[in-house]
Amino acid sequence: MAKQNSSILFHQYRKLQLRRIWQDFKNALRGTSQDYTTIPLGRAVFLLAIPMVFEMIMESVFAVADIYFVGRLGAEAVATVGITESVLTIIYAIAFGLSMATTALVSRRIGEKKSDEAGKEGMQAIITGFCIALLIAIPGVIFAKDMLRLMGASAVIIDELSAYTSIMFGGNVVIMLLFINNAIFRGAGDAAIAMRVLWVANGLNIILDPLLIFGIGPFPEMGIAGAAVATNIGRGVAVVYQLVVLWKGKSRIHLKGVPIKVEWFRIWHLLKISFGGIAQSLVATSSWIFMVRIISNFGSEVLAGYTIGIRIILFSLLPSWGLSNAAATLVGQNLGAKEPQRAEKAVWGVARINLIFLGGLSILFIVFPGWFVRLFSDDLRVIKSGIECLRIIAYGFAFYGIGMVMTQAFNGAGDTRTPTRINVVAFWLVEIPLAYVLAMVFGLEESGVFYSIIIAEACMTILAAYLFKQGRWKKERV
Repeated sequence: MAKQNSSILFHQYRKLQLRRIWQDFKNALRGTSQDYTTIPLGRAVFLLAIPMVFEMIMESVFAVADIYFVGRLGAEAVATVGITESVLTIIYAIAFGLSMATTALVSRRIGEKKSDEAGKEGMQAIITGFCIALLIAIPGVIFAKDMLRLMGASAVIIDELSAYTSIMFGGNVVIMLLFINNAIFRGAGDAAIAMRVLWVANGLNIILDPLLIFGIGPFPEMGIAGAAVATNIGRGVAVVYQLVVLWKGKSRIHLKGVPIKVEWFRIWHLLKISFGGIAQSLVATSSWIFMVRIISNFGSEVLAGYTIGIRIILFSLLPSWGLSNAAATLVGQNLGAKEPQRAEKAVWGVARINLIFLGGLSILFIVFPGWFVRLFSDDLRVIKSGIECLRIIAYGFAFYGIGMVMTQAFNGAGDTRTPTRINVVAFWLVEIPLAYVLAMVFGLEESGVFYSIIIAEACMTILAAYLFKQGRWKKERV
C-alpha cells in the first residue's frame, strides 16, 4: 500500500511539474513581468531563452528561405548574395556593437531598478544608430559596383546583378534600427516582444520573396533585386512595429515621455562600450570577407556552395545565439542587482545546454550534408562544395556552443574589450593566415578554408573559457 501511494504521489508530482513547465512556456512566449534577478535561476533562463531561441529560429528560417528562392536564379545570383553579405558584415558589425552596448546599458539599469534611465539609454541608442545608418547608405548605393569588383565578382554579377547590393546598402537603416530596438527589448527582459518583431520581419520577407523575385500574380518580376526589396519591406514594417510598442509605454521599458534630443554624454558612453563590440564584430566578420575573397579564386560555383553551406550553418547556430543572448541579459541584470555569482552560474548553465544542442546537431550535418545542400541547388559543382563546407565546419559545432555563450557573457557585463582581443587572436592571427596557407600554398583549395574556420573557433572557445573563469568581468562598471 505504501509503495502504491508513493507511486501515485510521484505521478502527481511529475504531472504538476509538466503543468508548470507548460505554463512557463506559454508565459515565455506571451511575455512575463517576472524579475529575473530574484526568481529561481533555472526558471529565469527558461523564460528568457525560449522567446530568444524562437526569435533566432525564425531568423534562421528566413536565412534558408531567402537563399532557397535566390538559388532558383543560378549560381551567379547566389554568389551575389554571398559577396554582398560579406561586405554588409561591416554594417552588421556596427549594428551588433551598438546593440551589444545597448543591451548592457539597459539590462544594467533594469537590474538597478532604474527603468526611466533605461528608457533614456534606449532613446540615445536609436538616435545614434539612425545617424550612422544614413552616413553608410549614400556611399553604399553609389559605389556598389566598385565594392563587388573589389571582392572579385564576375562581370555578370557587376553588370547585371549589382542592384541587389545597392538596395541592401540603401536600406541599411532598417537593419540598424531592427538590431538596436530588439537590443532594448532584450536588455529589459522583454524577449517575447523581440521574438514577435522578427516573426513579423522574416514572415513578410518569406512571403514577398517569391512574389517579387519571380513576378507572381500582379507583382513585377524583379529577379535578385526582388529579394533585396522583400527584405527591406519586411524589416521596415518590423521597425515600425518596434517603435509603436516602445512609444505606447506598455512594455517593461518605454520611450513615452522621453525627449527626442541628443544627449552627448549618454551617446559617448554608448559609443565607448560599442567601440569594443564593433571592433570585436569587425574582426570576426572581416575574416569572413577574406574567406570569401580566397574562395572566389576557385569560381562562382564553389563560392555559391560555400554561401549555401554557411546559410545552413547559420540556420543551426542562430537558435544557439538566442541562448547566448539570454545569458547576456542575465549577466547584465544580475550584475546590476549585485549578484555576480548568480550571473556566473547562469552562464555555465546556458553553455552546457548549448553544447548538448549543437553537439547533437553536428552529427546530423556530418552524416547527411548532401540532403540539406541539394535543397538549394542542383548544380553538381555547387553541391560538392556545399557538402564539403557543411561537413567540415560541423566538426567544430561543440566549440561554437561554448564559445558564443562565453563571449556574449562578457558583452552582457559591458566588457567588450576582452572578446575583441580573443577575436583578434582567433580570426586574424589564426584563421586568415591559416586559410591562405592551407588553400593557396598547400593546395587544399576551399577545404583549407573550411579547416581553418574550425581551428580558429576552437582557439577562440578555449581562450574565452579561460578568461571567463578568471572573473574580471564581474567588476566591470557600466
